[in-house]
Amino acid sequence: MWWGVASALLANILYSTGFVLEKRALGSLPRVTVRQPARLLRLVLGSPLWIGGSLALAAGFAAQLAVYRTLPIAAAQGIFVSGLVLLVLLSARLLGEETTGREKYAIGAILLALLMVVLSLDETDDTVSRGAPYVLVLTVCLPSLALGVWLYTSAERRARHRHRLPTTGVDYGVAVGLLYGVSSLAIKGVSGYVTTSGVADALLALLRSPYPYLLLFTGAFGLVMSQAALQRSRASLIVPVCTTVTCLFTAVLGTLSFGEALPDDPLRLALRVAGTALAVTVLLSMPKHDAPRPAPLPPVGAKELTPP
Repeated sequence: MWWGVASALLANILYSTGFVLEKRALGSLPRVTVRQPARLLRLVLGSPLWIGGSLALAAGFAAQLAVYRTLPIAAAQGIFVSGLVLLVLLSARLLGEETTGREKYAIGAILLALLMVVLSLDETDDTVSRGAPYVLVLTVCLPSLALGVWLYTSAERRARHRHRLPTTGVDYGVAVGLLYGVSSLAIKGVSGYVTTSGVADALLALLRSPYPYLLLFTGAFGLVMSQAALQRSRASLIVPVCTTVTCLFTAVLGTLSFGEALPDDPLRLALRVAGTALAVTVLLSMPKHDAPRPAPLPPVGAKELTPP
């Protein structure tokens, strides 16, 4: 179990570092779009800083695989969310991003919601599941993928209108979070096939499952969508929103899909339901647009120009 906790903390460090490095690399690249995926890949693969960030994210996925072998889904999500604090600190330090007061309260409320979900756990009764019915997994994942892609394309359409206020990235974060939530369930499914004996049989069984193909889809679309979203929005906002959606999606739907026990105690059940409702409410109430920056004041003594 302690290996799982250590792996989760390591994944937090790798994910936060990877997102910040990719965001910094994207700041020096031309504008990218999901409508030109080949151009996007050509641009990012030419950036050593972006490659370093992507390698950190890949290592984070590997650490996440170890986590799901040793910890229940909901408990793992409670540890993963602690990486938000590191992400905000790195964004302020390395990217110079400022978080508004309202967003700080919103992030605090989201952390409180996830804390409520964590407090609903009971380690003595929680078990680690190794598999789930494929039909149930696909029933959960396919509509979520469709909703994520739809949200993202809707945000892109709104962003193309010149007279609209600049978006904060909440829609992007929710869309990418849904894709990563599906990816997280797929990683959980793959973890059930990890073995040190009968590797060939385990690999064949894995290829007959939906998990590798869900990972391929979410990996390809998540890569393109997340890069465009990071270039348009602040990492200190979009990543916490994305992480929150991913964690809640995985903790709630993953627990149901993989048959890991729900709380029998009324208080623990109330904490889990209330925490989920609070996080969703906060996401819906967050500002959808960045406030326009005020124009700089003219220097003292400068004459005001008036039109003739």
